[in-house]
Amino acid sequence: MKISNLLSLASLLIVSASAIAAELNVMSAGAVEPGVHAVALAYEKDTSSHVRLKFGTGPQLKEYLSSGQSFDILIAPNALIEEQVTQSKLLVGDIGYVGKVGAGVVVRKGSSAPSIYSLDDLKQVVLAADRVVYNKASTGIYLDKLFVKMGIGDVVAHKAIRYADGESVLMHIAKGSGYEIGFGAITEIKLLEEKGLQYIGPLPAEVQNYTSYLVGVRVDSPRAVEARKFLKEIATSRTNGNFQKLGLE
Repeated sequence: MKISNLLSLASLLIVSASAIAAELNVMSAGAVEPGVHAVALAYEKDTSSHVRLKFGTGPQLKEYLSSGQSFDILIAPNALIEEQVTQSKLLVGDIGYVGKVGAGVVVRKGSSAPSIYSLDDLKQVVLAADRVVYNKASTGIYLDKLFVKMGIGDVVAHKAIRYADGESVLMHIAKGSGYEIGFGAITEIKLLEEKGLQYIGPLPAEVQNYTSYLVGVRVDSPRAVEARKFLKEIATSRTNGNFQKLGLE
């Protein structure tokens, strides 16, 4: 092989290696997906680097981590981040706050929009619904306890439809029939509202449930420097109001 060809091949390999090294792997909770997508776009624009995103519910993230799936950045509920720190899997000095997400109520577009300002309003809406649709993750676990506390746990259990993740809940509502009421993360509802959903509003303030999210950098990430730039983009989105527009407080 000619020297010029060897040099060209070597250059190509160097470029390819640089491209691979520049790819940032972000593993994130699905509830903050709209905000993470916005941050990834801003990061790619500023750095010309690629971001690979992988989303999942809290339980799914635990499965990903247990199976040893690789990542540079982890965005997850506080408890999971703290667990990873305790296990020395995240850099202690690079833990940042992403925000909190509340639960909201949704119906199919064109359905009547009920009032849910008070706890009694919410109770009457749930009792009147043909089906109550919510997930099996953190929001669903909270709702199960709330319905029992409201004295309607048994009634809801007989007409509840459960899914593993929030997107499946919302797609069921969008394509469903009859009078169905759905519950999910406000960020996810806003993200998919144009798919045939009508966002009614957040849970009444007296029973609102927020899930807070933190971000961390994997302790042995070869892209720790790039990861810190991504964390700075998150901080910027928190302070300039972009996250709030997406339902992330």
